[in-house]
Amino acid sequence: MRRAVLALGLGVASLGASAQALTPPEVAARAYLLLDVTSQQVLAAKDADVPVEPASLTKLMSAYLVFDALKSKKISLTQTFGVSERAWKMPGSRMFIDPKMQVPVEDLIKGMIVQSGNDATVALAEGVAGSVERFVQLMNEQAKVLGMTNTSYKNVEGLTEAGHTTTARDLATLSMRLMRDFPDYVPYYAIQRYRYAGTPAANGTNRNLLLFRDPSVDGLKTGHTNAAGYCLVATARRSFPALGEGAAGQRRLVSVVLGASSENARAAESQKLLNWGFSAYEAVRLFAPGQAAVTPAIWKGKAPTVGLGVPEGIVVSVPAGEGAKLKTEVLRPDPLVAPLQKGQKLGTLKVSTGGGVAVTEVPLTVLETVEEAGFLGRAWDAIRLWIK
Repeated sequence: MRRAVLALGLGVASLGASAQALTPPEVAARAYLLLDVTSQQVLAAKDADVPVEPASLTKLMSAYLVFDALKSKKISLTQTFGVSERAWKMPGSRMFIDPKMQVPVEDLIKGMIVQSGNDATVALAEGVAGSVERFVQLMNEQAKVLGMTNTSYKNVEGLTEAGHTTTARDLATLSMRLMRDFPDYVPYYAIQRYRYAGTPAANGTNRNLLLFRDPSVDGLKTGHTNAAGYCLVATARRSFPALGEGAAGQRRLVSVVLGASSENARAAESQKLLNWGFSAYEAVRLFAPGQAAVTPAIWKGKAPTVGLGVPEGIVVSVPAGEGAKLKTEVLRPDPLVAPLQKGQKLGTLKVSTGGGVAVTEVPLTVLETVEEAGFLGRAWDAIRLWIK
């Protein structure tokens, strides 16, 4: 691959060569990971690839499949599902539905998310896939598609079962994709209170304490079993004017805290990680949505150049105060020959500090299709390439 180097001066003082990843705060948990979703960078982690029991964090994947069924119109929010004996008799957290009920899908989703209902989750699995066993198979297939290489599902709700494991890194991957792939359904995770008509009123409060403590937190899911301890995947979105206005100026983090000692501890440790990530690291927008990171020449095409970049733009996270002067280096094939298709992966943007410390690597894609030129154009470029 040909190396093309582009240095970006951001109008602030140069960074020092000693810039390194920051030391995160002490987190009282078996494992954790802090992900900057906006830049897609891991800011901190401990034992992120060690297998653990996910408890009700399992329901993140159950929700992913339900949302996918909604998006593809296999089911609808107003459609009703019956409650099987199996769903009704599920132990652990429940929505308290019974076989006499026909429950709308939207209520089952709220029961699964807000109340962490094992009964609601089983009812959804049976309604979507026909059986729990088939739904579990789909969960494992989807995990592979998402790149969750250290996850194995044995059930849909998260009760302790041999071989039912995941990792902090896989949970972060799943959470990021859940929010990216199904933005219309993410607001369910911010619901503080919900109960289905005829069920106990005392069972209607979301167990994610951060929803009541931090207005920037809008999800995602709690989990607890004796074996797993107290777990929480929390996500927060805060405004950063340096990134832009409106939605473009918002930065999102996800914290995964596994095996804390109590319900309050998992919330406190998650809050600690989120606050640290937002304050210790700053986000720098290198390229706006749709803006090309580099525009190299292309041969035998109807256009003389092609833009390579990331459709949603490129944001990187660096230690606070060190976003002054970043360097970028593009690795790409040379020469580039048409045709090239929009979305085709073609090169990598390597970002480092002014002192040469690696920050991140971002895959680049073709921003607009470039079709082949006519016969004469291709012939002329073929001669020019031969001479070159």
